[in-house]
Amino acid sequence: MRRERVSDDIYIFTSGLYAQVTASVILTSEGAIVIDTLPFPSESRQVASFVKRRCANGARYVINTHFHADHVYGNYLFTGAHIVGHATARDALLNLDPRQLQRAQEDNPALEGVRIIAPTIVFENEMGLSLGDRQLHLIHLPGHSQDGVGVYADRDRILFSGDAVMPVPYFAQGDPEVLKQTLRRIIDLSPENIVQGHGETLLRGEIEETLERHIDYIDCAVGCATEAFDDGREITALQEIEI
Repeated sequence: MRRERVSDDIYIFTSGLYAQVTASVILTSEGAIVIDTLPFPSESRQVASFVKRRCANGARYVINTHFHADHVYGNYLFTGAHIVGHATARDALLNLDPRQLQRAQEDNPALEGVRIIAPTIVFENEMGLSLGDRQLHLIHLPGHSQDGVGVYADRDRILFSGDAVMPVPYFAQGDPEVLKQTLRRIIDLSPENIVQGHGETLLRGEIEETLERHIDYIDCAVGCATEAFDDGREITALQEIEI
C-alpha cells in the first residue's frame, strides 16, 4: 500500500491489493476524519494504526463516498467513529444480503472478519462537517452510483470524489447522464486537486481536460452501445468496440 501526503495534515492511502482504491485521512487537533476504508482488513488496519499513532482521539468520523464493498469493508475497524454517508448508502448496506459477504469471504479468506457497518449519520443533498480547525463540505455526486458523495476540504480546495471520478468513467447502480451532470458540477467547483476513488490524485492543471474527456468517453460508450443494440448485435459484440 502506498501512502502520500498531499498537505500538512491530509494523507492518501492507495491499495496495493485491489484496483488502486483510495482511502484518505485528515488529521485535526480533535481527532481524525477518514474518507473511505479499504476492502482488505490488512490494509485498513494499517490506516487505523496510522490514525491511532497520529491522533490521541483517534478517528472521530469515517465518511463513505458510496456503499460499494471496496470503500466500506474496513468501517468496522474504526470503533467509536461516527460513520457518515448518503441516506441511500445506509439503506443499501442495511438491506445487503448477508450471503453476499459470506460468498466473498469464502472466495477470498483475506476478507475474514469483515463486518458491514452502515452510516449512522446521513444526508440527502449537502452537509457541513467541522472538526478541530477543519471545515468539510459534503455534496451528493451521483452517477457512478445513486448514493455517491464528494468531500470538499474548503481550506485546501481538495475534492475527495469517490468513484464519481476515476481513471475510466464507470457507472454501477448509476446512470451515465447523471454522471455527466456530476462531472460538469465538479468542473464548476474548480478544485485544486481531486483525490479519485481509484488511482492517482488529479492536479489543477489537468482536472478540466480530464473531466471533459470523461464526458466525451461516456457519450461515445453510450452511443456505441445504443448503435449495437439497435442493430440487434449480441452483447459480446460490445467487447470488441474500442473507444
